[in-house]
Amino acid sequence: MTLALRRELRQQHALTPRLQRAVQLLQLSSLEFADEVRALASTNPFLEEAETDEEATTAASLPSQEAAARAVKETSSDPSLESIEQEPPRNDEMDGPDLQAEAWTMEVSSTGRRSDDAEGEFTDMLPCVRSLREHLHGQLDVLTLTERDRILAKAVVESLDDDGYLRTDLTELVDVVGFDPPAGEDELRVALRRVQALEPAGVGARSVSECLLLQLAHVECPIRGGLARRIVTDHLQDLVARDVSAMAAQLGCSPDDADQACAHIRRLDPHPGWAYGAPASRFITPDVVVRRVRDRWVVRLNPAIVPKVRMNQVYAQLFQRHRDSSHAELAAHLQEAKWTMRTVEQRFMTILDVADAIVRKQHLFFDFGPMAMKPLGLREIATELGLHESTVSRVTNNKFMATPSGVFELKYFFSRGMKTAGGGHCSPTAIRGLVKEMIENELETDRLSDAEIARRLARQGLVVARRTVTKYRQALRLETAEVRARSLI
Repeated sequence: MTLALRRELRQQHALTPRLQRAVQLLQLSSLEFADEVRALASTNPFLEEAETDEEATTAASLPSQEAAARAVKETSSDPSLESIEQEPPRNDEMDGPDLQAEAWTMEVSSTGRRSDDAEGEFTDMLPCVRSLREHLHGQLDVLTLTERDRILAKAVVESLDDDGYLRTDLTELVDVVGFDPPAGEDELRVALRRVQALEPAGVGARSVSECLLLQLAHVECPIRGGLARRIVTDHLQDLVARDVSAMAAQLGCSPDDADQACAHIRRLDPHPGWAYGAPASRFITPDVVVRRVRDRWVVRLNPAIVPKVRMNQVYAQLFQRHRDSSHAELAAHLQEAKWTMRTVEQRFMTILDVADAIVRKQHLFFDFGPMAMKPLGLREIATELGLHESTVSRVTNNKFMATPSGVFELKYFFSRGMKTAGGGHCSPTAIRGLVKEMIENELETDRLSDAEIARRLARQGLVVARRTVTKYRQALRLETAEVRARSLI
């Protein structure tokens, strides 16, 4: 064994910092990408936001319109579709509303918010949403309490989380309040019980079982209430597992009584704080819009996602005229501005190309629904477009497609193929559609178990394990056969 030095020439791919930055921007969502572009525009003198919405929409939609026209030409052999941008289709030639003129921003969950803008009457009629802490403070303010007791109770309220639970230890409130003499343990317990007596019932609990017990204190029937309290205290795991028979044997009661008590417990609210306050709204802005034009599915870029940023041509021309070596920083800003505009155009052209390829591959899904979904891999799209699989993966990450059937993430259309008895392949999405259809069409007197659904799928040539059917049913948020049958009683 000897040590030796050896020279070796080797070629390898190396990503430049600018290319690495472009890859990072490609996998961002549209909202995140727009924030990044706006941040660049705020520090670059050669970039500016469009002055008017109409001007920005016109300038930003030009590349998307050209790409849409190119995609239509590639996917259709009908010469009349080549002039789709110049001659918009009539309403009677479309299977839906004109999605091009609408800003396709869809809010998943929304609540009324108070607005300080007094210009419109509509905003004045929106309800003022009170938070959980405001609701509890309002109840404490009407109680006859000493100043010390009121401050301790308010300190407990301020320590609650959004669920309405007290996750911190009571002793930590001593330093927060800063009383002299300091608050004792008994005072803190009294303050906690005061908060737990407020509405909504269950607030101020330190565990799920305590939250349920606080709500069961309002049950008028002593027998049912006592049985429910025993279940929450000692048999909470059996309640989660829905093992009513074992629970009834341990409690020494009939299965019907145990089942009624469990049903009453399930009607309680384990998150009392959720009923107050406006949760953070989650927005989904589709990147592309799919609609049917004549007998073709056409993909278009959503103009709402294109950042309203453009190159300041006046500054760029002035710099080019008076450029010298002392303006190195401005030259770097100009190069960055040009790179940003190229990145914006390339990003949306790539998204449009990938979405168009997906629609061509999955056109049966758009015609007939989820049960017609075909197995599709990233490699198929990458090979067709001449891209790398990682690029397609980044393009489909956090990108959404608006269709007549709803809004779907681009990754929704990709799935591995499951072999059928006939030697073909079937998409898991199609199998989930079959499972949903079987459950929706089942007889009220004959609820289908997961094993029975697996057997029926096998008779259709789809070999699916029972645990896979269970996974699909849970993904569809459907209850078990026993629960579905019990809901009719």
